[in-house]
Amino acid sequence: MERALILFAHGARAASWAEPFQRLRDLTAQQRPDLAVSLAFLELMTPSLPDEAAALVARGVREIVVVPIFLGQGGHLLRDLPRLLDELRAAHPTVAMSTVPAVGEDPAVLAAMAAYCTAALPI
Repeated sequence: MERALILFAHGARAASWAEPFQRLRDLTAQQRPDLAVSLAFLELMTPSLPDEAAALVARGVREIVVVPIFLGQGGHLLRDLPRLLDELRAAHPTVAMSTVPAVGEDPAVLAAMAAYCTAALPI
């Protein structure tokens, strides 16, 4: 595969924290079998974004889109992710690297979350 999505999450000390992100990765891969879909973390867990991008490039991937699995565009996405992407572009100049806004910024995602919240207290 020449194209990939990297789902990018924060990371945590508890290994169980990654389980929903792993399920999301698997669901995404099922929906897009034409893409390499992987998961990387900012800190505390592996693989890191640079390590995962390097592994994909070694497999022949030539286009990577980083999808931040964050609720909002906070400091990590405003400062850390752009820096990481600049470093990745310098390390892999023949690979197209891009990102999209945080998943929590998407209206459909927010609507699904609101539906989940309101279902917590049935009518």
